[in-house]
Amino acid sequence: MIQQPTRGRPREYCKRSCRQRDFESRARAAAHGLDERMLIVTRSELDDLQDRIYVLECAITDIEADLGAEWSQATGQELRDALGWLLAAARPVTLSSK
Repeated sequence: MIQQPTRGRPREYCKRSCRQRDFESRARAAAHGLDERMLIVTRSELDDLQDRIYVLECAITDIEADLGAEWSQATGQELRDALGWLLAAARPVTLSSK
């Protein structure tokens, strides 16, 4: 479907509720004296993210140790196993995992 050009400037938000959430967020940040670039997260959320990143780092280290520098000499099964292990470690780090 071809989208017809509209008058005025392009939309910045997908819908009114998104615009409202952004306004509320900016107002809350200003009330706490925070810069627009700052983000508040709970200690438990930060710890959880750091734990998931650590697991991903360990998976990369394990794969590098198992396969060594010669990736080209690894068998298809070894590469599939390594990719499966890496994907399993990476999925919890993605935004869609929550």
